[in-house]
Order: sequence, then C-alpha cells, then structure tokens
Amino acid sequence: MTFTFLGTGTSNGVPVLGCSCEVCRSSDAHDKRMRCVGLLETDATRILIDCGPDIRQQLMPLPFKRLDGVLVTHIHYDHVGGIDDLRPYCMFGDIEVYTQQDTIQGLKQTMPYCFGENLYPGVPQLHLNEIKAYEKFRIGDVDVLPLRVMHDKLPILGFRFGKFAYITDMKSYDERLLQSLEGVETLVVNALRWEKPHHSHILVNEAIDFARKVGAKRTYLTHLTHYIGLHDAANERLPHDIRFAYDGLKLEI
Repeated sequence: MTFTFLGTGTSNGVPVLGCSCEVCRSSDAHDKRMRCVGLLETDATRILIDCGPDIRQQLMPLPFKRLDGVLVTHIHYDHVGGIDDLRPYCMFGDIEVYTQQDTIQGLKQTMPYCFGENLYPGVPQLHLNEIKAYEKFRIGDVDVLPLRVMHDKLPILGFRFGKFAYITDMKSYDERLLQSLEGVETLVVNALRWEKPHHSHILVNEAIDFARKVGAKRTYLTHLTHYIGLHDAANERLPHDIRFAYDGLKLEI
C-alpha cells in the first residue's frame, strides 16, 4: 500500500496570494503547497482523501485510472471544492463518495445541479454513501475505519487503514480516538503553525504531543501554513521521527 500527499497546504495554500515572505517567494518545490489531498493505493484499489479546489492540477500528472472511492473529511471548501473536476472519471462508472450525513447534505446544497431529477448534462455522477465514525467498511481490498475529531465545534472525520492513520483539521479529540489509534505505526496529522493558537487547528507542538500519545513510529505533519517556515530549516526543529510532509511525498505503508 502507498500513500501520496497530493497537497499539504492549509486553506490558502502556499504561496499565499499577495504575500511576499521568504516562504512564499521560495523557489524550493517543498515550499509550494496545494490544498490538502491524499491518495491511498494498493495494486487493486485507489482511494482519494478529500477533493479540494486544486484537484485538477494535483491529478493531472498521475495515471488516469479509476478512483474506487473518495473519502471526505468535512464540507469546508478547501476539502470539497474540486469534486466537480472529477467528472472525467465517470467514464469508469459512478464516483463513490463516502462521508458523514452532514457533509452529504452540504454537498447537495452546494452542488444541487448534481443531484435530483433532470440533471444538468455532463455533471459528475456522484453516488453519496453515508458512513459513521468508528463503523468500519471496505473499499475494494482496503478496510477503512472512520475516526471522529473536532474541528472547533464541527465533528469531522479522520481515517485509519490498518497501521496507517490520516487526520486533518483537528483541534480536539477524546479518549476513544486514542484507543482507536492503538497500533498505528504511520500517522499523518495537521499542524497549522508553530505559535499563536488557532480556534480550529492544533499547532506543531500539539501535533507532536498527539503523536507521542498515539505512539506512532513515524509522523508526518500536514495542513501547513507559510508560517511553518522554509521546509528544510523547519524540519531541523522537529524530532527525528516527525517530519513536515510536502506535496508529492510518497509513503510505503
């Protein structure tokens, strides 16, 4: 199984429009971050995690093959804004979207032309599947365990696949989450910036503390702002088993 970070940036992406800081001016590809998306693959199955507004650019370099499922963490635009761009994949059949009920309702409200009778010609054929936190299901040959975290006051989903877990946009969590992550060896978790607390995201030190509670052997931080700093210098500030992810990074799970 492999996991590819197609995007590791926060809602603004990096560089930030109108910003001239050293990170936004950097020519290092590691400092250029599209909105958060991941791709999990086995020999038989391809699963997209979230589908933000950069998705066309993120998928363009990849082989054009069937997507067996799209897991959606929550309804915020930087995580769902590119779903319409998946329409070319309908040549392989309906696009199976898996998410919780409030996100299903949100998609129907923001993309009403994709649902109901008399659909607009050419819209993506989306099949919405309701999933619930801590109720395991299967896509192809991959077992998926949805997890529950809080994004400020909004309950959202993370996901566990065997000994790998992916969590983004987390601010708080409960003991059940930690219990459900027991045995995870590779962890992906959000870490907005180093300082200045945020109402709906954890910071780097909080992400490190969370990784220690999980007991993961290796942790990758994502959903990063330009305030993280230049990629190489920022990584030097982290423990050896925790790294800042970057767009295009591929992990063997």
